[in-house]
Amino acid sequence: MFDGRDHTNQVNTWMAQAANGLSSKQLLQLFEQAVGALWDRAYVTLGGITLTAIMDRVLYSAGEKFPPFESLKVEPTGIDYRKLHERREVLNERELAEGIRFVIAEFIVVIGSLTAEILTPALHAQLSKVSLKGEGLGRTLGKGQS
Repeated sequence: MFDGRDHTNQVNTWMAQAANGLSSKQLLQLFEQAVGALWDRAYVTLGGITLTAIMDRVLYSAGEKFPPFESLKVEPTGIDYRKLHERREVLNERELAEGIRFVIAEFIVVIGSLTAEILTPALHAQLSKVSLKGEGLGRTLGKGQS
């Protein structure tokens, strides 16, 4: 059985590989790809309403720990990243990476808890494929797609 540490370790490993040396702008691009890939994978099983509720909860928690992440909003078409892009200059890469790490790990933890970890291996596998070098491995939410 997985626990929150397993998910955090998986996300830490992915971040060490995929986010190493990236600028703030690139980190945000990577974040959008990762969330899009995880959303797409979970959507088939959980549907849009459930995923929206999960992401709302995750983003609320993220906003409490990482105030710039309060600007992220879940909409019917996905996550609106525009305000976070506007605020990226006030974040250093370390702070941004910590917020990204938290959102992705928490998203996987909540889905794992709700599904008795049935989706966890698939979500971990999907995340491991996401990198800026592998553009197109997940869609970016917030472009009118659901």
